[in-house]
Amino acid sequence: MFIRSSGLSVKITGMLLGFFLVALAAIALTLFISWHLEGAAAAINDAGSLRMRVYRLAHHLARADVEKIDRSAFAADLQERIDDFDAVLSVLRRGDPSRPLFVPREDGIPEDLAKMADNWATRSRPILSAIVADPSPQNLHLRGLEFDAAAEACVDSINQLVLRMEQSYARNTNILRTSQVILIALAVIGTILLLRFFFLTVIRPVFELHEGVKRMGQEDFDARVPVLSKDEFGELSAGFNRMAAHLQSVYDTLEERVAAKTRSLEEKNRELEILYDIVAFLREPNDVDTLCKGFLERVQKTLGASASSARLLDLESRNLCMIVHDGLGEDFLDREEVLACGECVCGEAAQGSGLSLTLDVRNASLAVTRDACLRAGFRTVSATSITANKRALGVFNLYFDHSQPIGDADRQLLETLGQQLGIAIENQRLHARERELAVSEERNLLARELHDSIAQGLAFLNLQVQMLERALAEQRAEDVRTTVEMLRRGIQESYEDVRELLVHFRTRVEQQDLDAAIAAALRRLAEQTGIATDLDVQGDGAPLDPEAETQVLYIVQEALSNVRKHAGAGTVSVSVRRGRDGLAVTVRDDGVGFAEDRDTTDGEAHIGLQIMRERALRIGGRFAVRSSPGRGTEIRLELPRTNEVEA
Repeated sequence: MFIRSSGLSVKITGMLLGFFLVALAAIALTLFISWHLEGAAAAINDAGSLRMRVYRLAHHLARADVEKIDRSAFAADLQERIDDFDAVLSVLRRGDPSRPLFVPREDGIPEDLAKMADNWATRSRPILSAIVADPSPQNLHLRGLEFDAAAEACVDSINQLVLRMEQSYARNTNILRTSQVILIALAVIGTILLLRFFFLTVIRPVFELHEGVKRMGQEDFDARVPVLSKDEFGELSAGFNRMAAHLQSVYDTLEERVAAKTRSLEEKNRELEILYDIVAFLREPNDVDTLCKGFLERVQKTLGASASSARLLDLESRNLCMIVHDGLGEDFLDREEVLACGECVCGEAAQGSGLSLTLDVRNASLAVTRDACLRAGFRTVSATSITANKRALGVFNLYFDHSQPIGDADRQLLETLGQQLGIAIENQRLHARERELAVSEERNLLARELHDSIAQGLAFLNLQVQMLERALAEQRAEDVRTTVEMLRRGIQESYEDVRELLVHFRTRVEQQDLDAAIAAALRRLAEQTGIATDLDVQGDGAPLDPEAETQVLYIVQEALSNVRKHAGAGTVSVSVRRGRDGLAVTVRDDGVGFAEDRDTTDGEAHIGLQIMRERALRIGGRFAVRSSPGRGTEIRLELPRTNEVEA
């Protein structure tokens, strides 16, 4: 709420505040008087009790028979009565706010209190103290007569004090009643003034505006309302008059506006040309990164953006992963690499179907958006959903280092471009899936071919058959049994190798399911060998191409096969790390290992490592092996992603 230095808001606020302060002062005055009246009433009550205490002391002395009572008890009781009197007198002199108790300070009341206290201290109390000191019959009789005379004077001083306080109490009570009457009068007068004030400043201007709107609704564009004041209603009335004048000018300049609309249509034709150019590019056969790069280059240049980026949606984690960008710093990328769906304006745009949102960064609340855009110096951010078949695939952003209003026409253009990019990405994914299916079929053919031509296994079996023939010809029964056992083992091993090759070559990674495929391979290894397995997956990132993920799975399967055949390991672990820079997969075992500085004597293991290295090179990855005798083996695959748009 904004309050101007002058105007209706100040008037209303000032008047209400003035009445509030007057009422608050009147109420405070009545509370103050009531508080003092309560204290004065308590003081009158205690002063009256002193008079009663004097009479009781005189009565106590008159009836005392020292010959028959315990003198020490009599003296103690008398001293206690004296102390009670002193205590009440002390409270009267100093007051007690907690009760409350106050002796009025006007009309000579403090002087009367001092006189009464002095009379007690100089005349009555010394007599009583002398009796306490010597409670003999002679002293009691003599001092009792003296106290009777002193008591009369003390009671007179107390009566004078109480009378003065009662008169003060009566005056304050009249003041309280008068202030309450004044408060009622102020309430009545204030209500009348407020009604008059609101009628003049609010009700009448609203009525005039209502009449003006009614005339405008009847197409009377000559309608004007009087400007009755210089406050907000005055400005509203002036604004109404300006609006009426503007409507008149609209009708007078209709032809000019038609010409302006024609120019606007020409601008729309230019936007259509831009749309046709981008759509033509998206129809070209490219991978996802290349599509997004070229798309961002054209859109960024067309709208004059300072930077741009594209994010794809990971359907499994519901995260938005940045795949390409241009003009963004490293600090921004570290903060904005991965966003949850629904987070910030980008995540919100990804939840809608074909939605485009615009954010003024400097006026945005941190509860709505992150501060990364503000830190990077951007003023306006546009986030447009990438969709295909009404399904969100991601979002692309345009960043402006200046305030850039994006109108409805530009927003519709961006939404259309987002749909076209989504269709192109979906088509590319379908083509990639087709290529993956073709590769899978080729692997199946190769598996069948290897099934028929396991050269090393067959050569071994052929040699064992020859040895069996010689043993039979020479009738060596023991050699026959040994050779038959070797043949059985060789056949079993060849059979298991063929089955493993068939499983490997026929396996393909379902869409965005590489982790599950690796977990299944580890589970099969544990079931077949009893080796303890572990899978550790960390990080988020956009999924790789299906062919690349399939090759990564083959490499992991080959590494696990080497562990089963040659490592003699008790445990094996696989770690998968994803990030903006790509994918890293590590396979570790605690087996026998081997020396890296010499060629392995196991030809089959050597072939397995060579196959893994060739697969890694085929998809642009880096392959490394670390091993030492007795300390196990570590195989690491790094698959980088090139995701920056070249300037």
